[in-house]
Amino acid sequence: MAHYKPILDETPLVSEGTSFKEITEIVSRVTEQKAPRLWWILFVLSVSGTGILGGTIGYLLWTGIGVWGNNSPVAWAWDITNFVWWIGIGHAGTLISAVLYLFRQYWRTAINRFSEAMTIFAVICALLFPTIHTGRPWFIYYPLPIPNQMNMWPNFKSPLLWDVFAVSTYFTVSLLFWYVGLVPDFATLRDRAKNKIRKWIYGFVALGWRGSNRHWSNYERAYLILAALSTPLVLSVHSVVSFDFATSVEPGWHTTIFPPYFVAGAVFSGFAMVMTLLLIARTVYGMHDLVRIRHLELMNKIMLTTGTLVGYAYGMEFLIAWYSGNPYEKYVFINRATGDYWWAYWSMISCNVISPQLFWFKKIRRSIPAMFVISIVINIGMWFERFVIIVTSLHNDYLPSAWGNFTPTLFDITTFLGSLGLFFTAFLLFLRWMPMIAIAEVKMVIPQADPHHHPEGDDHGHDHDDEDEEDGHADLEPALAEE
Repeated sequence: MAHYKPILDETPLVSEGTSFKEITEIVSRVTEQKAPRLWWILFVLSVSGTGILGGTIGYLLWTGIGVWGNNSPVAWAWDITNFVWWIGIGHAGTLISAVLYLFRQYWRTAINRFSEAMTIFAVICALLFPTIHTGRPWFIYYPLPIPNQMNMWPNFKSPLLWDVFAVSTYFTVSLLFWYVGLVPDFATLRDRAKNKIRKWIYGFVALGWRGSNRHWSNYERAYLILAALSTPLVLSVHSVVSFDFATSVEPGWHTTIFPPYFVAGAVFSGFAMVMTLLLIARTVYGMHDLVRIRHLELMNKIMLTTGTLVGYAYGMEFLIAWYSGNPYEKYVFINRATGDYWWAYWSMISCNVISPQLFWFKKIRRSIPAMFVISIVINIGMWFERFVIIVTSLHNDYLPSAWGNFTPTLFDITTFLGSLGLFFTAFLLFLRWMPMIAIAEVKMVIPQADPHHHPEGDDHGHDHDDEDEEDGHADLEPALAEE
């Protein structure tokens, strides 16, 4: 394993005095003790939402996608809006896990497991929508380049096919990356298990891990390779999703700014969702020693940065529409701000551009209630962004006689709410049975991981008051040294 050297004058990544054993206890007790009452309440609500999703999909497949509000000018509506939104939610996981890992940002260790799990479940929800959007999901194998009875091959020039490969690759690599990181922690839960069935299950998924030098060497090599593979996916996946729109000639879609704009928006919404879930779990399970205000503040800074980039993209879209001299392009953007869907556009601007600017103020950046509310507002705003891009560009196209507005039906709403139920059901099961924080990785970044560390005094008390973190602890943030 790599050893770590301390850097002076850095706020600690865990509470002062937290030992290796205490880190294991804090994380493992969540899976070993009975679930709190709030978990059961949320789980029942989530399972109910999943049941609604199943009933909605069953009725939709029996009746047809005409039960949605999609119409002739707005052939893509809530279904594709939800698809792009969920793909964006899953972007923070790969960024936190892979990109920050390669850049040796050790504060990621307390939040990477959350974000990786969120990525897996968000991509599952995302893949659901284009599948049922086809109306005949039993023919979904047609986009795959495999021989079939019709001797029909996919159109490799279509960005819709690029989606199939990009998203499936992203899901596969993210799943492997998540699982590899879990192996040492599964072994920890296996060794602590008192129930034979529990011990056997954790032992099976731990793949015989014993913590030997050979195991750690193979683990770190595999983790590094998967991180290197995942990093390009952060840029490629949502860029490919944006090509669904950018390669068309539809005014409002036909623009080259979409790939970077979509990537920034995906990271923006992904971090907001991680923040929402992290704050709830941190409070319910008492993770204040491991997830500190410093972690949350750094996440808020990233949301401030990406939110500013998204605001810049909004302004640049209007500038290019005016500068191009194309009357159709200019009409679409003016119509977004002043037309029938003006309320959606200005909701998007308020949530995505104005609200994150509050993070310029340190007091708000370190306020738990403020960051919780803003993170929810950002996710609402990012959903409105996808809605504005899709619906306002389609409902008034080149032919005025074909113009028409989109109105969602009950089945549009239940499909979306059901996908939320599916996501939270999977996430709550993850919290219940898997370590929500990477035990082995957090242990690597505390001062005791340095073989030359000499503890001062015998005081092992914990500082649970997050506001005291500004007082300049003597604890040190580790830096990676030569092996």
